[in-house]
Amino acid sequence: MPPVETKQYDYIVIGGGSGGSGSARRAAGWYGAKTLIIERGAAGGTCVNVGCVPKKMTWNFATINETIEVGRHYGYDFPEHVKFDYTHFKKLRDSVVKRLNGAYERNWGREGIDLVHGKASFVEPKTIEVDLADGSGKVRYSAPHILIATGGRPIVPNVKGAEYGITSDGFFNDMEELPPKFAVVGAGYIAVELAGVMAAVGVETHMFLRGDTFLRKFDPMIQKTMTERYEASGVHLHKHFDGFKEVQLLRDGKGKDKLLRLIKNDGTEIEVNELLWAIGRAPEVEGLNLTIPGVKLNRAGHIIADEYQNTSVNGIYALGDVTGHAELTPVAIAAGRQLSSRLFGPPELKSAKISYENIPTVVFSHPEVGTTGLTEPEARERFGNDKVKIYRTRFTAMYYDPLPAEEKKKFPTEMKIVCVGPEEKIVGLHILGLGVGEMLQGFGVAIKMGATKQDFDSCIAIHPTSAEELVTLR
Repeated sequence: MPPVETKQYDYIVIGGGSGGSGSARRAAGWYGAKTLIIERGAAGGTCVNVGCVPKKMTWNFATINETIEVGRHYGYDFPEHVKFDYTHFKKLRDSVVKRLNGAYERNWGREGIDLVHGKASFVEPKTIEVDLADGSGKVRYSAPHILIATGGRPIVPNVKGAEYGITSDGFFNDMEELPPKFAVVGAGYIAVELAGVMAAVGVETHMFLRGDTFLRKFDPMIQKTMTERYEASGVHLHKHFDGFKEVQLLRDGKGKDKLLRLIKNDGTEIEVNELLWAIGRAPEVEGLNLTIPGVKLNRAGHIIADEYQNTSVNGIYALGDVTGHAELTPVAIAAGRQLSSRLFGPPELKSAKISYENIPTVVFSHPEVGTTGLTEPEARERFGNDKVKIYRTRFTAMYYDPLPAEEKKKFPTEMKIVCVGPEEKIVGLHILGLGVGEMLQGFGVAIKMGATKQDFDSCIAIHPTSAEELVTLR
């Protein structure tokens, strides 16, 4: 058998998602490294195709429905049941995603990056074999620097009939009609966000969670208020859920035509039109043959990588969801760019890395949640109760003033600042309510720079806004 030709590169990136793309573009565009991206699916990864982008568009879609409801109290004579076409919206959302797929590939082309579609696997410590997606065969590539940025995939539990439900991938790719009755299993970002949009457009929504609250990694204020908010808005919360014994497909179809019976471990049953598994994500490492170079994984199957994105093998790096650390698109992009600056940039950037401290993030729930830094319990554990001071407020945003008092209670805005030491350095900020997604970015910069409570107090308030409360807390 003749030897297989191996093409040489300076840098091979496995995975064309946000982190892989950011790193490849920095390496090729800024520093002229001969770069190859290997992608098995659509360009842009989870964020563009089945994550951030379609999620935010769907959140916008649902928020319009909420705005119509509030508009009636402002005197707008909307019909009782304003019709909308979810199928039309889904097609529109798909077209936006497809446009972004093309934009990613065009940007790679402009940077001089080569792109190969197919499944990658190691055949030697620094050699990758790609089973080409077009079925034309296999090719090999080698480089002194190889980045693994393959992301993750949704987990489906080992339950009889689990395949009759969907994951977030199916929610965005396959769900063309709204189901009248929707069940979500999970208590994290994805569960809360997708349950929120379904409830906001009038779908009967059921959430199954193991504890009393959701978003359990967040500050207790966020957990308590958001759980109460969802209950007040009509979401059916099934707390202390101990699992399903079986999922039965009673009727196949789309939207109202599909019917599932969910049988809980305690024998009780519920029938729904769609079931979403949102119980976590697993690293996408299957088929990479990581044992050949000797890349080590942790117990959860994530690639072990240090703060410089180094794996256990010299010259092989990993970032993003495949590492299980700070699984956020902007984190992966920033880490990828810093990695390329370290590998291919000037000497002064040889120690380039990102900081994982005070990463701001937003949950596009109803209402939005924004958070950065330590929760109150984390701060008390790290610094001691006597060193921590909390500033907190709760109110209703001015936007909801025309609503009756009972209705206004359903739309809280709540804020907490966590401070430590005599200088009251801000180590945590937690906010929920109307518009906090945009609000957090600027405050995130201030906290990243080491802001104190006095710094916030010395900033003149912008009136009337909800954000002014953060610089006037007493």
